[in-house]
Amino acid sequence: MGSIKQVQVTFDCAEPVRVGKFWCEVLGYVGPADHDDDSWYAASDPNGVGPRLFFQRVPEGKIVKNRVHLDVRVGTGLVGAERLAAIEAECARLLPLGAVRGQLLLADGVNESCLNMQDVEGNEFCLD
Repeated sequence: MGSIKQVQVTFDCAEPVRVGKFWCEVLGYVGPADHDDDSWYAASDPNGVGPRLFFQRVPEGKIVKNRVHLDVRVGTGLVGAERLAAIEAECARLLPLGAVRGQLLLADGVNESCLNMQDVEGNEFCLD
């Protein structure tokens, strides 16, 4: 069996361009330069490191919690108050983009603090 060279994460959504542009802002990704099809949107890491994100229109709406979600790693290597400050600063940046703040989960001796959030269509993600 050959090794996998790339991974793409695909989002089902009602407004692919809107959701795709949100995630470009969150992650510093770039979308297509010339795009006139609103049924899909692709976002790529300009450094070629992160996975490609693909957003496709589907007719059904989101009903339940995501089974897979993205963790936006803003506090890697930080602990305590320093980690919480990094998470809160990123939350403050994302709220004007349309993100919704969820529950803050504080460090418990096993896991470090993280913040549950939702994107512009209600898809869950974590700041950690």
